[in-house]
Amino acid sequence: MRRIGLVVNPIAGMGGRVGLKGTDNKVEEARRRGAEPRAPSRAQQALEHLREQPTDVELYTYGGVMGGDEAVAAGFSPVVVGHPESRDGKDTASADTKEAVRRLLEEDVGLILFVGGDGTAVDVAETLDERDAEVPILGVPGGVKVYSSVFAVTPRAAGRIAATFDRTETREVNDIDEDAYRGGDVTTELKALAEVPVGDEIQSSKQIGGGTIEALAEAVAGDIGDEGGTYILGPGSTVDAVKTELGFNGSPLGVDVWRNGEVLTRDAGESDILANLGERNVIVVSPIGGQGFIFGRGNDQISPDVIRQSEIEVIASKQKLDDIGVLRVDTGDPDLDEELRGWQRVRVGKFERRLLKVV
Repeated sequence: MRRIGLVVNPIAGMGGRVGLKGTDNKVEEARRRGAEPRAPSRAQQALEHLREQPTDVELYTYGGVMGGDEAVAAGFSPVVVGHPESRDGKDTASADTKEAVRRLLEEDVGLILFVGGDGTAVDVAETLDERDAEVPILGVPGGVKVYSSVFAVTPRAAGRIAATFDRTETREVNDIDEDAYRGGDVTTELKALAEVPVGDEIQSSKQIGGGTIEALAEAVAGDIGDEGGTYILGPGSTVDAVKTELGFNGSPLGVDVWRNGEVLTRDAGESDILANLGERNVIVVSPIGGQGFIFGRGNDQISPDVIRQSEIEVIASKQKLDDIGVLRVDTGDPDLDEELRGWQRVRVGKFERRLLKVV
């Protein structure tokens, strides 16, 4: 019998679709922009796949929106070890996550399965340090920033790994300053080390930057100017170089929409993008260095609704492709993820393209 402790940060990831690049201290602003909770559905996906595994699991969790609701929806009869101060989930905070982990440790669980982003990972790891506990942790990616190497690549992968892992290794928990991030400054800080299950579907730490891109950016911008259409230009240094070649200062960590020499909306949320789509729409994205994600990490504004109405142009330096080996997607829509899997052309130069598999 495997004893697993579950804790869900119900507000994690709410800032992504509405262009806030994070939810730390921005929950009310996210709600004002129409954001909906993302973490509960991610938790349920992971738990459904956990339940499908042949391993016998005894699930312990915090109550209500911090795990209990999702566990029951996935078919578990969990042991509830406590409840958050706010039972409606609207005002849960870091303190609730930490208290949930303390209660789970009292039950001698063999794994803490948490749902959130880097901030949640820090809360979990710091609580383990406080208790001098060596219990392994595994993240279900539910936040906007997922820089740490303690997350599974998808919620489904998290469910499988939680049930089947047989060894662990020490990995990094990193976080960034979200206010600086919104301003275009990305500096990761090592916050803690944690034991994490070993598996092929555990993501790497995110790498910043990725090789020479000037010629690539010039070529991509030239084609954009010639071909017409509406272009959804994703975040990151590679696509930011394209924005510069197009003649405007883009939001380096946001999504900008461009058409016929004009920036239609800068640092757009999902609703802004959908409102500006035209007859032909092209998403231009670059995989995250060290991880390979083209959707689902730092660009949730490019939602499944946007993707389904658009062509996809992936661009990257040759060095970055050599480093990552494969592409990954985690859109939050399992059917769309399945549609996107397979071989994808990646532009690496003025004329040259490489085939890389989306896994």
